[in-house]
Amino acid sequence: MQNIRKFVIPEIVYGNGSLGLAGQYANRFDLQTVMVVSDPGVEAAGWTAKVVDSLAVSGIAAVLFTRITSNPKDHEVMAGVALYREAGCDGIVAVGGGSPMDCAKGIGIVSSNDGTILDYAGVDQVPFPMPPLICIPTTAGSAADVSQFAIITDTAGQRKTAIVSKSLVPDVSLIDPLLTMTMAPDLTACTGMDALVHAIESYVSNASSSFTDLHALEAIRAIRQNLAAAFREPASLPAREAMMYASTQAGMSFSNASLGAVHAMAHSLGGLLDSPHGECNALLLEHVIRYNFPAAAGRYRAIAQAFGVATAGMDDESACAALVKGIAEFRKSLGIAATLGDQGVTRAHLPHLSAKAMEDACMVTNPRRPTRQDIERIYAAAL
Repeated sequence: MQNIRKFVIPEIVYGNGSLGLAGQYANRFDLQTVMVVSDPGVEAAGWTAKVVDSLAVSGIAAVLFTRITSNPKDHEVMAGVALYREAGCDGIVAVGGGSPMDCAKGIGIVSSNDGTILDYAGVDQVPFPMPPLICIPTTAGSAADVSQFAIITDTAGQRKTAIVSKSLVPDVSLIDPLLTMTMAPDLTACTGMDALVHAIESYVSNASSSFTDLHALEAIRAIRQNLAAAFREPASLPAREAMMYASTQAGMSFSNASLGAVHAMAHSLGGLLDSPHGECNALLLEHVIRYNFPAAAGRYRAIAQAFGVATAGMDDESACAALVKGIAEFRKSLGIAATLGDQGVTRAHLPHLSAKAMEDACMVTNPRRPTRQDIERIYAAAL
């Protein structure tokens, strides 16, 4: 019999045009002054203004906070908290990719619990609920809009910190595939690979369940069938819709099953070098699969089948090689052909990176228990 598992997701409104419901949902929470958390790129694309307009139609004042970079920093969260309190906000709407949504969660945590955002690192360390939070994703990858995760960079410690709590699950997620139409091809590729890693890692996680498995395998199939089309034809609405669907499926899976060594190692890279998260995941995935395969061979074979890689009749070593080859070819077809060395990683970085990765909350649910030396060797293979 399977161990008891919980499964939490926000209220989801999915479909083209759902962004326009931001004001209506904020009104349901009786909000008066909402902080709209976004970033300069999303603002330039026009999506932030549409959210503000929707709020205005419902008579709700908006306070903009867009001073956010990729891999959101602890000081950015605290700057948002100061503005939230100064403006007398009573709720948050996040519009953007993973960075604005994670920063919005951080602002919500501190506004309700005081202290600094790093006080809440780890699992189930957030005692009081956040203010109402509505998330509107503009990328098909992070799925922060459906997850109980927030990843914040500890700038002094040069590391990314995972905050995991059901308190972080947004109240409402307005998932509008039209918002992904403005994504550049390279962002489409990296966020799509992030979603693929979410699905793969949650499926092999030691906290997976029949509930999460269903969503993970569906996401893998959809990404395999549609990411290349979204990358090559950015204006293809069917491809964009399919990728947003896949991202949501993967998000529901990893939020409840957690992740593994790929994310733990990518978080370490992002904290030290401010490297792009999706690209880090993509460059590490094949090497982590090689390491993990003996501990979850049946699960990786199921992943291979969902990904369109035939492994029937193969021994485990051959099946692993076939899956790794299929993923490598897929990654390269999306223009992700660099190495960690191309990102500036050197062998001198590896002891620090490995030590930080071993401390990451995502490592706990990796299907194989690595040593720091194992992680260092995986990094070295990806150089």
